[in-house]
Amino acid sequence: MSKTTRREALKNIAMSVTLGGLTAEAAQHVHEHVSAATAKGGGVYKPKLFNPHEYETVKRLASLIIPADEVSASAVEAGAPQFIDLIAGNNEEMSTLLLGGLQWLDGEMKKQAGTTFLDAQPDQQLSFLEQIAYREKTNPELLPGVRFLSWMRRLTADAFYTSPIGIKDVGYMGNKGMTVFQVPKEAIAYAVKRSGL
Repeated sequence: MSKTTRREALKNIAMSVTLGGLTAEAAQHVHEHVSAATAKGGGVYKPKLFNPHEYETVKRLASLIIPADEVSASAVEAGAPQFIDLIAGNNEEMSTLLLGGLQWLDGEMKKQAGTTFLDAQPDQQLSFLEQIAYREKTNPELLPGVRFLSWMRRLTADAFYTSPIGIKDVGYMGNKGMTVFQVPKEAIAYAVKRSGL
């Protein structure tokens, strides 16, 4: 039985994204691979799939999807653009979807604002994203953008909430031992109410 190479493992992880979801363990592997690629690049991540304009657009989208707030840093600072590039660069279906979506985004933005998404004013960017944020509110002509943005949000959230920044954001502290086990009062009250006692 042969050992799976890092690249093969990464491809398998990338395939799992389109097949139903990314496990925390798989996401951690992607983050580690991004860190290794960044270190290899002298501290700078070099995109595997996206050209410079596309990569900057992905960064802008990630910063709009999960911006920095008073609690934590943004998705960009959590490594979402690198995470997305690595996932899509190892998954043909995902790369087609994202590259086509980025091209569509710029084309539609040029129709509406006369410029690419990246070069549009922040209020124009937000206004345009509002048009494609939810399928039920969207003009049918914009449905390709709905699918693209849906995937961008999903990948950005996966990247953010599996990164150290995102884990800290939700307050996860890991498993902790307990010296005394106590059933929460709310659970007891609920059980009593359900039992009819």
